[in-house]
Amino acid sequence: MNSPVAVIEPIGPTRRRPPRGNTVLRQRYSRFVGMMKIILPAVAAALLGLVVVWPRIAPHRERTAVDFSQPDAARADTLSIRNPKYFGTDQKNLPFTVTADVATQLDPENLVVTLEKPVADMSRADGKALVVNADTGFYRQKDDTLDLIGHVSMFRDDGFELHSESARVLIGKGDASGDEPAQGQGPNGTIEGEGFTMKDHGRVMVFTGHSKAVLDIGPHKTEAR
Repeated sequence: MNSPVAVIEPIGPTRRRPPRGNTVLRQRYSRFVGMMKIILPAVAAALLGLVVVWPRIAPHRERTAVDFSQPDAARADTLSIRNPKYFGTDQKNLPFTVTADVATQLDPENLVVTLEKPVADMSRADGKALVVNADTGFYRQKDDTLDLIGHVSMFRDDGFELHSESARVLIGKGDASGDEPAQGQGPNGTIEGEGFTMKDHGRVMVFTGHSKAVLDIGPHKTEAR
């Protein structure tokens, strides 16, 4: 009697179903790729638009006349303005302007500002002008008084100029004065004094104290004390 023999026939390769988690990841990745196809072109278009528009924006910002800034922590409670310009008319209704590199509030209640490199330009009735500049200035806007310190210079249209280390300019009146040594020079010679007084927008210049003038008259020079 023969023993029974078991015969096992192959029924083909076994297929495993992928885990459900992998299918979810593939779906999420497909959605992510689809979103990027929309977002990336939009970002590129926005950057391209900024490159085109920026040259039109930048010059406009550079033309800003006044720049507010806080120079340092010690002056954090004060307001500084770069390239300020004050303008008005004096008692004779003649226009004037006061400009500077920087203006800093010194006394906000009384409208007093400190000016770096101030320049005052005062017009005269005859159409000419007097220009005054210095290293530092203190400008009281209530009465248009400008106190100048350091390398004070005054220039008239006829070529006359005056130099001193300090001066008070009454812009509203068109007058000025100084108590420190002053030197003047012009087409007609030079003059020195222990101080000076100016009237009528520079039309009249008086050197006070011990003074000396050297005048150029023709081929000769005349000295007067």
